Amino acid sequence: MDTKTTSKTLQHFIGGSWVDAEGGATFEVLNPLDDSLYCHAANGTGNDMRKGIAAAKNAFPTYKETLPKERERWLLRVAEIMEERRDELVDCLIDEIGSPFQKAMFEFDKGLTMIRAAAGLCRNVRGETIPSDAPGKFSMSIREPLGVVAVITPFNVPLIKTTRLVANALAVGNTVVHLPSEMAPHLTVLFAEIVAEAGFPPGSYNVVTGFGHEIGDDLTSHTDVDFVTFTGSTVIGQHINEICAKNKTPNTLELGGKSPTVILADADLDEVVPLAARSIYMFAGQACIGSSRYYVERPLYQEFVKRFSMVASKIGMGDLRDPKTVIAPIISDRQRNRVREHIADAVAKGAKVVAGGEWEGNRCQATLLTDVTEEMTVCKAETFGPVSSIYPIDSYEEGLEKANDTEYGLSSAIFTKDIDKAFHFARNIGAGMCHINGPTIHDEAHVPFGGNGESGVGREGTDADMEAMTELKWVTVQL
Repeated sequence: MDTKTTSKTLQHFIGGSWVDAEGGATFEVLNPLDDSLYCHAANGTGNDMRKGIAAAKNAFPTYKETLPKERERWLLRVAEIMEERRDELVDCLIDEIGSPFQKAMFEFDKGLTMIRAAAGLCRNVRGETIPSDAPGKFSMSIREPLGVVAVITPFNVPLIKTTRLVANALAVGNTVVHLPSEMAPHLTVLFAEIVAEAGFPPGSYNVVTGFGHEIGDDLTSHTDVDFVTFTGSTVIGQHINEICAKNKTPNTLELGGKSPTVILADADLDEVVPLAARSIYMFAGQACIGSSRYYVERPLYQEFVKRFSMVASKIGMGDLRDPKTVIAPIISDRQRNRVREHIADAVAKGAKVVAGGEWEGNRCQATLLTDVTEEMTVCKAETFGPVSSIYPIDSYEEGLEKANDTEYGLSSAIFTKDIDKAFHFARNIGAGMCHINGPTIHDEAHVPFGGNGESGVGREGTDADMEAMTELKWVTVQL
């Protein structure tokens, strides 16, 4: 297996310079496939984070005055350099976080789209003229960047989240301090190299690597941070939301999910089953929008279980660089234990494993459960692994009710030929996103991506980020 490591010790990128952590401290980053050493990274401290924030704050007065054509050119240059360094970025996605080749290429291509969409955003930061009751008064609104944006990204799709959130913040005139997951620092360092080469001014983009539980609060609670965007667990998201509330810092949070898929009796299983598999097994279920609940009308239930089980049993678990491989390693011991516990708890309480359930090294087989009941942890909690449950339903109405029986509200899907039921579902599902006759895993650069309830606050995407990361100012001129 052609795994690669990076021998260099990763540094912070602050104020346009590469710097060591305070005291030269580093931490190990492991390849999740076999827990071998992948690289060392700077182990940031609170002082390191404050230096990053200071650099962003100092750069902001000048950076916000850059012209749209300048930011547009820099972002398009980022996309060009990414294409030149594609193999390096894909290798990093494979070896640092365990992405199978197909998923790594999917993420790379999506990242390019995010950058190019952000370049178009540079010319779309606009206000409007407003009628006034005062005679001779010209009234208008203008949009201005907020200032310093804190970006905290996860391990599972680090390139997608970095390109979207960092690029959109920079496109509208903000400066950025970026804290990546401690499990994916190299990917972010590579992106910082690209941003620097593309010509972005020093201090406009800063990266501090380290552990979120140690230095995350130093970032999110700092009074010089004007906006926070976080992707990760619901528990950490709630903590960040409370911190931001104290400082009245606006934020967007993209958190966990327990996304449902409803399959009605008129659905075509030839089309549904491959999409159902994509919805949960891409990157071994380590996706917040993965579908971990399938509600199938009884006329199709047994056949769906049979076909889905057959597909799950044949999903590739080979070399991560083999395009046929689908199942990725689970990222860490803590998360592996969570997946094991969810499966064991379900089986102990009467659930039936109809596919998978076993492990090959750090990879869990594609797993399907039936006979899952509400007292089982897997029924309501997010597993974040290649594990999904299948439930029979007697009607569309029951499917909608059960799909909404969750504290989460991220993605959802329904498969049916009945347009009335499809749109009724879309209007009444409590999720922030709904896909009719498509998988729950779907994303595009310009859509309002995000969820409700415990799945988050606000939306991401070019238009949504433009509104969230800028503020309106009312201006009048008495003529």
